[in-house]
Amino acid sequence: MKHRSIVLDRVACTSCDICVRECPTWCIHLRSHQETVTALGARPRTVNVLDQFTIDYALCMFCGICIDECPFDALAWSDQLVPVSTTLTGMVREL
Repeated sequence: MKHRSIVLDRVACTSCDICVRECPTWCIHLRSHQETVTALGARPRTVNVLDQFTIDYALCMFCGICIDECPFDALAWSDQLVPVSTTLTGMVREL
């Protein structure tokens, strides 16, 4: 069976980890770091910056919970199908 893949809008992603925590199969892995941002006249604040976002499609149930729960609309369904792989490690995709 073929499934549509998931796409990530890296600009919209705040590395909040909600998609990671809400995934029932824990197929999403996210790595980020923190940076200090200063705006003119404002106090410095710390923000998360996305380094790596991967989905293990061998574990994914294609339920769409990650897409529904993302408060920043950083995840969406794509019209492209998940590429076929003959190995389990080949099913891990970095977005």
